[in-house]
Amino acid sequence: MAGTSRRGVAERRRFLLGAGALLTGAVVPAADNRRPSKNTDVLYGRDTLPIGIRSRRIDNNNGVTLHILEAGFETPGKPCVVLLHGFPELAYSWRNQLLPLARAGFHVVAPDLRGYGLSAVAPVNFADDLLPYSVLNRVSDVLGLVRALGYEKVAAVVGHDWGGPTAQWCARVRPDIFQSVVSMSTPFRRAPRLPLGSADSHGPVEPEIDIQKDLAALPRPRKHYFWYSASQPANNDMWHAPQGVHELLRELFYFKSADWKGNKPFPLKSWTASELAKMPTYYIMDLDKGIAATMAAERPSKAEIAACKWMTEADLRVYSTEFNRTGFQGGLNYYRVDMDTRFDGDLNSFAGRTIDVPSCYIGGDSEWAVYQSPGTFEAMHNVCTRLLGVHLVTGAGHSLAEEQPEQVNRLLLEFLRQAKS
Repeated sequence: MAGTSRRGVAERRRFLLGAGALLTGAVVPAADNRRPSKNTDVLYGRDTLPIGIRSRRIDNNNGVTLHILEAGFETPGKPCVVLLHGFPELAYSWRNQLLPLARAGFHVVAPDLRGYGLSAVAPVNFADDLLPYSVLNRVSDVLGLVRALGYEKVAAVVGHDWGGPTAQWCARVRPDIFQSVVSMSTPFRRAPRLPLGSADSHGPVEPEIDIQKDLAALPRPRKHYFWYSASQPANNDMWHAPQGVHELLRELFYFKSADWKGNKPFPLKSWTASELAKMPTYYIMDLDKGIAATMAAERPSKAEIAACKWMTEADLRVYSTEFNRTGFQGGLNYYRVDMDTRFDGDLNSFAGRTIDVPSCYIGGDSEWAVYQSPGTFEAMHNVCTRLLGVHLVTGAGHSLAEEQPEQVNRLLLEFLRQAKS
């Protein structure tokens, strides 16, 4: 995806910083047009990340040293905002949010999560222990990180994609620490529901739907991406894709973005094969194709690559360099944990528990993640008792923080102001 000019990037950054000042009442110094050619304070993105963002490696005292990008670190005592990325992403996915939030008065911290990027010292194998990727251990990762940074409270935890459920559970489990929460793309999901009064129930038990079997039986045989992503072949399929990791990621980001004109999402009626099959093939795959082949079938044209302004070739190279090194298994383990019943007991102990801190949902108006689990988007008010906003960003697909950073930053800053009041 073709790059933008340095002047264009600088102009967009000045707009973002100014918008942050208007929303928060902060005074923002004029931007310096003399941008150094390299940011030597970061471990990746030296040619793309602006001065004011730095890298650090932090032992989180929970068994992993996390690489973080941070901004707003110069003055101690600022309230902390933590940004959690999704799959297949990195802390770098928040590159357009770090400085605007920092200029608004926050210490902003974005880690490469467990199994990703520079937080992965070596590729993760399918046979490695899955327990460290469990939901509650991911909460412990974030909690350990902020405590290592000296914080007993966090103003907001913001999660995108798989970072969303982690952020949600941070707020559900430790509302005394995580004082507000934003979930991006992934709607707020309820805690487990243990049956009430089942001891006296003698009615028939409804059989569980075998969605994979039903999808495979469609006239056009299909399979659900979630099950495939949790399978052993998925990592090799992506890591050793015929088109290479760089092109695979280009195709994936494009296919799920507002740039792909087929993304016109709408609510699905039910969790049935016929309804789910209405989604694009990046969610409901053809039965005979893996992820690499699915993405290759929808690769952007040269003209579409040239027209893309939100993911430069240099940006894409940051992602592909890291995933070429680590593979994708660390991120794919999040799917595996979600489907492994061995971890159900830990979450069942929070059965029925709502999220009671101020919360906000932000999705893209061109992304299917909003509706991929029928009914979840519509039921968020039952999950969050203080849901202050539900927003669908115009002209954004799944990578909304990158596709439409100005809109996302405005919504984040407005929510932070509301949550504090």
